Amino acid sequence: MEIIKNPNPILHKKLENVRPEDQIDQLIKDMKKTMIEFRGVGLAANQVNKDLALFVIDESLAKENNAPDVYLNPEIEPYSKQEDIMEEGCLSIPGTWLKIKRTKKVKVKALNEKGDKIKFIAKGMLARVLQHEFDHLQGTLIIEKQKQS
Repeated sequence: MEIIKNPNPILHKKLENVRPEDQIDQLIKDMKKTMIEFRGVGLAANQVNKDLALFVIDESLAKENNAPDVYLNPEIEPYSKQEDIMEEGCLSIPGTWLKIKRTKKVKVKALNEKGDKIKFIAKGMLARVLQHEFDHLQGTLIIEKQKQS
């Protein structure tokens, strides 16, 4: 799969929710393979030119945190007032690393790849990756996020 690069308009739009009738099994497999191929820790559907509120994250990061590696129609909100700043990169903006401020803990509600509801609190690196990917689903890239930091 090809990674869509900024300024492609699909990277700047809020994505459509995944519906039960959407055929996404192959898309998820392809996205996981592409994320690994390009050495990412997460990949949102719009980064492969799909208008679906879905992202995948690194399998080992997910396992370390006892969390899923596929998120459909997620809702992610701050669960802590504590924030930190770290450098982040993005596969859609190659070669760019920016210092981004994010909350240290988030509350996550989503569907997993089987369509089951999931709900948990994420912290640390997992929280950061989930926020980064969720931003993609809202049409926000790190270049906009840095302006807000």
